[in-house]
Formats: sequence, structure tokens, C-alpha cells
Amino acid sequence: MQTLEKTEPKLAQLKTLLTEINDIESAASLLYWDQATYMPPEGAAARGRQLATLAQIAHTKFTDPQIGQLLEDLRPYEQSLAYDSDEASLIRITRHDYERAVNIPPAFTAKFSQHTAECYEVWAKARATNDFATVAPYLEKTLELSRDRANFFPGYEHIADPLIADADYGMTVKSVRSLFTQLRQELVPIVEAIASQPVADASCLHQHFPEAEQLDFSFKVIEQLGYDFQRGRQDKTLHPFMIKFSTGDVRITTRVRENDLNEGLFSTIHETGHALYEQGVSRAYEATPLAGGTSAGVHESQSRLWENMVGRSRPFWKCFYPQLQETFPQQLGKVDLETFYRAINKVERSLIRTDADEVTYNLHVLIRFDLELQLLEGKLAIRDLPDAWNERYKSDLGITPPNDSIGVLQDVHWYGGAIGGAFQGYTLGNLMSAQFFATATQAHPEIPQQIASGNFTTLHDWLKQNLYQHGRKYTAAELIQRVTGSPLQIEPFISYIKQKFGELYGI
Repeated sequence: MQTLEKTEPKLAQLKTLLTEINDIESAASLLYWDQATYMPPEGAAARGRQLATLAQIAHTKFTDPQIGQLLEDLRPYEQSLAYDSDEASLIRITRHDYERAVNIPPAFTAKFSQHTAECYEVWAKARATNDFATVAPYLEKTLELSRDRANFFPGYEHIADPLIADADYGMTVKSVRSLFTQLRQELVPIVEAIASQPVADASCLHQHFPEAEQLDFSFKVIEQLGYDFQRGRQDKTLHPFMIKFSTGDVRITTRVRENDLNEGLFSTIHETGHALYEQGVSRAYEATPLAGGTSAGVHESQSRLWENMVGRSRPFWKCFYPQLQETFPQQLGKVDLETFYRAINKVERSLIRTDADEVTYNLHVLIRFDLELQLLEGKLAIRDLPDAWNERYKSDLGITPPNDSIGVLQDVHWYGGAIGGAFQGYTLGNLMSAQFFATATQAHPEIPQQIASGNFTTLHDWLKQNLYQHGRKYTAAELIQRVTGSPLQIEPFISYIKQKFGELYGI
């Protein structure tokens, strides 16, 4: 066993190197935030070069053999510690990241980056002109490169497993497919039952709501939820996102439409959920690989928990609806709470994933997940993708896209990145959100009543203690088992959907 005297300098050296890399990556993140918020259009070309330079420097530093040697030297020390100690976790997670980084040749990374940049430009034009055939050859190349990338990681059961591991480490095709098959069997009949009922009237949400008043109201809401403006700020952007530069600087962005109250309010709460997670990570992990969310799915669970299970709940609006009416007296003064509540929880079969409601949203994700697995397995050709897409929309949602622009071309993921690994996190997050929220309310049955009075402290503190503070210390599967006492399952989500929307739609 290594002595502490020999180990401490090496661990300190590793932390120093990791801090330098983190600082470079944070600088790049700041440039990206500026690009998406305030940068003048003419700065785009130089900004792209600057971001590429910083990414290359950070990657070169992280894949330096010196880090590999330090990790190897620290292996006996790691093995002498408890699995979930901070030191062992830092070494373990850093080794995981390092081994994945060195497995992918720099030449391939450059080749893939260049191709996806070209594919993105072709896709943007193809979507605008409803011309899938133009982008199909590029998508075939993306599929080939996605398979190549997966093959850099031998030993997996399914070719998509390494791609899933990029975003949701610890999850596999086998585990995800099992959950998703069960989920589809439950959701399709629920959607059919709701579709047989009259569609909720959401016209109250589509009046003129001035931007300044929307932003002011949202600011007050998220501050009450627990977002710390001493460690963050909110700005406008075209595509809302959360970004972290340090545990003391976690920012959110939003997008406001003056004819749609849903857009700005709920995207703000959604990004706040991501930010609450990052602000809650232990400050002891600052500037290390532990300082962040453990997976895409767990991160999405927090944005969806706060947006949907809190923000679209009846208790939440018992507190905030009178304030919203005071903010918009002409628009909502004569609209009662129940009408508003039904409007923000309207369920309707739709073609666009990002516009989908809580009930139908996951079917959009399941369709994409199944299709990309078929592509990677060689069971589906790119040329047949539009027809396969339309067939699944017909069978799962009862509607067929009238064209490819709002069908197979609607999402950027396959055209601006790899095929595989990007979509499953959205639905995993929804499932996790229900399981976490059910566990929190079992531990503290007073939470719904507290929400109705505008008090979110108990829920927020429970999440910080059980989820947020651990950062990346645990995999998603480990975290779910640790927090809820059982592996990830669909039952809490289905129970939530049946209770909430069964009451709303009388099914």
C-alpha cells in the first residue's frame, strides 16, 4: 500500500493539472455564453476559431501521458479507500474520463467535427426546403462515423452502448430498451384515451404578454424556488440553456414570446432546475471532474421535476396565479385558476417533440431512440428513414407528418452530432424526476402543501442533500438506488401521469 507521504504530492499534482484544464474549459464556456447572448454577428468566425483553439488545448492537456501515469500511480491509494470517498471518487471519475478521451484518435475527432459542421449546414437548408434526399448522403456518412466512434470502445454488448455512455454513463441499450418498451405499452393507451376527450382550451395563454413583465415575473418565481442570483444571472438567447463556469457562477438563459406565455415562463423554470443542481454541488469539488451533474438523464430529471412536477402543479399555481393575474390583469383577470391550470397542462397529439406535453413527449423520444438503434444495427437504411419515421408516428401517436421538414428533419441531433446516445436522456430524466419526487414527498408529505404556500425549502434542501451535493461521484444507476432504494422504474412516472391527467381528463 502506498504511504500517504508518497500519495499526497501526486494527488495534489493531479488536482493542479485538472484545475488548469477546468480553467481553460471554463474560459471556452464563457466565450460560448457570450456568443449565444451578446456577441455581435460579425464575431462568429473568430469565435469559432477561439473555441476550437481552447478545446484543442484542453484536450491535449487532459490526454497528456503525465495524467495517465499519475492515475496509475494513484491506483493503489484509490483501492485502499472507501468507494465513495471524495479522493477515490475523484481518481475513479478522472480515470474514466481520461480513458475515454485517449481512446479516440485526435485525427478522428477533427474528421468528425468537420463532417458534422458540413452536415449541419446541409441539414439547415434541407429542412427549409423539405428535401431529405439532399442531406441523406451526409447522414449516411454520419452513421458510418458514429459506428467508427463506438468501435473505439471494444467490449460493449451493443454498438450503441459506448454512445449512450457519453451522456448517460452506466446505462446500456439493454437497460434503456427494457424501460422504454414498458413505457410505450403504458403510454399509447393513455394518449388514445385522452385524445378521445375534448382538447383543453389554451387560448388564455396566447394573448399579448409584454416581454418585460414576463421576465420580471419569472425572475421573482425562480428566486423563490431557490436560484441564487449571487451565483448566477439570467439573460435572453435564441435557444435557452444553462451554463456553469464554476460553482459560484451558474447562469441561465431564456426565450420569450409575447404571444405565448408558456414559452418564457416554463423554459425559465426548466433551466433553473438545471442550475439548482449545479449550484448545489459540493464546493469541495470545485474545478475537478466531480463538479457537475452525473449524467444527462439525472440533469434532465431536475429540469423536468421543477418545470413539470412543481411548476405545472395545482399547488404551485394556488400560490402564484394571483400574482400572475396582478401582473397581467387585462389578459388573465377574468380567467379562473382551473381554466389556466388546464391550459398549461393541455394534452394534444403533435408532430414536434419540443412542443409536446408531459403525456406525449416521451413517445417522441422513444421513436427516435428505436430508429437510431435500427440504423446502428444495420436494420434500417438511411434512405428508408423518412418512411420508418412516419410509420412510427402513425402507430404511436395516431398522426402522420405531412412533410419531412416537421418529420425526420425536425431535430438537429443526428445532423449536428452522432447518431446514437443523445435522445435517451430526455425520457430517462422524466422517469427519474417522478421517482425522485415521489421519494421526496414520501419522506416529507408536507411538500405539496408547502409549495401551495410558496415555500420550496424542504424540497430544495432534500434534493441538495440527496442528489446535488454528490456531483458526479455516483453513476445515475448508483444514485437512483441510493436515493430511492430501488433501481430506475417506470411506475412512479406512470402513477403520476395517471393521477394528474386522469383527474384532468376524466379517464
